Amino acid sequence: MAKTLISHGNVAQNRKARHDYAIEDTLEAGIMLMGSEVKSLRLGRCTLVEAFAQVEGGELYLVNAHIPAYEGASQFQHAEGRKRKLLVHRKEIDRLMAAIGRKGMTVVPLSLYFNDRGKAKVQLGLAKGKTSIDRREDIKKRDWQREQARLMRSRG
Repeated sequence: MAKTLISHGNVAQNRKARHDYAIEDTLEAGIMLMGSEVKSLRLGRCTLVEAFAQVEGGELYLVNAHIPAYEGASQFQHAEGRKRKLLVHRKEIDRLMAAIGRKGMTVVPLSLYFNDRGKAKVQLGLAKGKTSIDRREDIKKRDWQREQARLMRSRG
């Protein structure tokens, strides 16, 4: 069975993040990975559902991102759920720390991908948790847009 490698493009998306949070701002960050993690990502294996970013000691870390073990790596295997350091400018970290200090703000990964140069990148979103009322409003808005599209198609 041939395995398809991802040289550039999307590896994983966190669709649940856009459902659970209102994304206010996004930024791109590099990520420090071990060799077996990169090879596992190139096979398209990663989960960002429960992941979030947090600041520890002036550095930004990606927590709870699950990158499964790479079968081809024998003794140099990585821990699947370890914290991974994110590569972000100091100004961005300070801005994120100030935003996180506000009530209800968090930093969630939206997607993990390889850029055109083959480097692994994470798109982070500065997010505020949605309430059930906000979710209901989103559903109403989506339904209304679908209804509008149906009406426009029927008018021809």
